[in-house]
Amino acid sequence: MEFEISTQILLGLLTLTILEVILGIDNVIFISILAGKLPQDKQAATRRNGLIIGMVVRIIMLMGISVILALQEPLLKVRDYSFTGKDLVLLLGGIFLIYQSVREIHEKLETNRDEELGKKSKDVRNVLLQLLLLNVVFSIDSVITAVGMVKHLWVMITAVVLSMVVMLLAAGPISSFVNKHPSIKILALSFLILIGVSLVAEGFHAHFDKGYIYSSMAFAFTVEMVNLRTTRAK
Repeated sequence: MEFEISTQILLGLLTLTILEVILGIDNVIFISILAGKLPQDKQAATRRNGLIIGMVVRIIMLMGISVILALQEPLLKVRDYSFTGKDLVLLLGGIFLIYQSVREIHEKLETNRDEELGKKSKDVRNVLLQLLLLNVVFSIDSVITAVGMVKHLWVMITAVVLSMVVMLLAAGPISSFVNKHPSIKILALSFLILIGVSLVAEGFHAHFDKGYIYSSMAFAFTVEMVNLRTTRAK
């Protein structure tokens, strides 16, 4: 890796870091929700380990840039559809994300308090395995964005590490807020379903502008915050 510092490189590093944080928000939310099902003393470590796993996955994928680029070559053809490795990862990952989100909503709405407390003994390894699979899916867009934005590998890796530091600092407050307000958790899971649908659509070559998804998410979150504030004031 050649280290070359210039204003353009620093600007690229800053921009890429911000984009990596934005692309990682979904990951932080889902990690917070899954870790919230574990005993209290294991939640912080699980969140931290989940984010570290995400960082390692991204760095490994960046180190294998040729593999990432190869994922965009046709790998499977079914009738009129040809699927690249990237398409298959997005398709399966989207289905997995939809399934996980729907299951979490079902458990939240259909289980009573005693059953919910009983689920606190859930195996940490099982949660980390789910997070590993989700990190692979979430990392695809992140890595391809990095490869498309900057030329230097060390800049990409630095941006990933910096964004992960930001997410590690934000994971605790986000987790506390999401777990404290059930309506926010349902809202977050609903948008994760939407993101899962967009991943499946992209797997079938139908492009979804994520700007619309994040805009609607921001609007719904703002409305819910106003609702929470109004309810608290009564």
